[in-house]
Amino acid sequence: MSSNDIIVSLDIGTSKVRAIIGELSNGTVNIIGVGSADAEGIRKGAIVDIDQTVQSIRNAVEHAERMVGIQISDVYVGIQGNHIALQTNHGVVAVSNEDREIGEEDIERVLQAAKVVALPPEREIINLVPKQYLVDGLEGISDPRGMIGVRLEVEATIVTGTKTAIHNLSRCVEKAGLRINGVILLSLASGVMSLTKDEKMIGTVLVDIGAGSCSVAVYDQGGLAAISTLPIGGEFVTNDIAYGLRTQSDQAEKFKLKYGCANVADAAEDVKFKVTRMGSNMEKEFSQRDLSSIIEPRMQEIFQLIRQEVRRLGYGDKVNGYVLTGGAAALPGTLALAQAELEASVRIALPDFIGVKDSSYSSGVGMIQYVSKYIGIRGNGTVKKTTSRKAGPAATSKPGMIERIKNMFNEFI
Repeated sequence: MSSNDIIVSLDIGTSKVRAIIGELSNGTVNIIGVGSADAEGIRKGAIVDIDQTVQSIRNAVEHAERMVGIQISDVYVGIQGNHIALQTNHGVVAVSNEDREIGEEDIERVLQAAKVVALPPEREIINLVPKQYLVDGLEGISDPRGMIGVRLEVEATIVTGTKTAIHNLSRCVEKAGLRINGVILLSLASGVMSLTKDEKMIGTVLVDIGAGSCSVAVYDQGGLAAISTLPIGGEFVTNDIAYGLRTQSDQAEKFKLKYGCANVADAAEDVKFKVTRMGSNMEKEFSQRDLSSIIEPRMQEIFQLIRQEVRRLGYGDKVNGYVLTGGAAALPGTLALAQAELEASVRIALPDFIGVKDSSYSSGVGMIQYVSKYIGIRGNGTVKKTTSRKAGPAATSKPGMIERIKNMFNEFI
């Protein structure tokens, strides 16, 4: 296996840290390794303990390494949270070639021009997403390479985040002995994996329901139009179960995964399980329907909050459907409940790869597809090397890391 064909994504969530190894072969992505570890030191998607988060990253990466038999040194890292913001900007340059043919250099220059924007001192650019190019005033161009023109323009969406969140994320990855090849907004990555081109055009809300937070991304006119994060997710369901059944949180999580159903109408009365009550050795029997009666109200609230947030973003009447992803979306009965609460067409997006056919892997798999499609291709059609033998402690202190993050790859949607 050539390491030049390997792409590694790192999805740091509230409940799990997932490292996914993808291999690019003849333009096709194959998932060859997956590592997962319980997330420690993360609350509602934000890092609250550096050392615990570093250990979780190491555990997930080591798990993936053992599966494939290689050592990972470089990764692409996903970022999400309520500190993310979008803004639009315009870039203009003159075509430099004497024959006026637009080349790679012109596109790089116009994208750099679009990055020139006034930002508050506490924020920095994460991603730049071109919406369309213009050549001598002609609009609607998605790829101007090879076209003839004098003036090249780009309309782009700039994704920004707080320096504190970005640097804490990079700090954790560095201390885990890894280098960051790029930071990618998870909503962009999930959009590549989960949405079709038509869904992005007609107006679709991509909802990633994680353990500690729920990200809402509105796609319209072919690109990411708005984004928001709600501080609610699957952990709230687990807490409700723990309170309702009077049991430990870890036991509540196991019952949710094994017997949980988001829709009471779909739950079975004859499926029984026993719960050891907190504070005693007594066991009490419950049915799946009893459990569902605890889960359904919280899931209803989550979907109601999602709908309210879409209205607040100004897209209440412009949405033609919802696509759900994330670990909490995998709960049986979620689809029927979502359709009833959102009053729209809803589907659940699943990665179509062996070993990761679970909505909780959508973001990690999406990052690999995003990299292979938009970042890895650099002129010669090869993918940037992302794995190699670790060089020991020196690998954690490679100079220029913050500068590399500030100057992210120019990414396309």
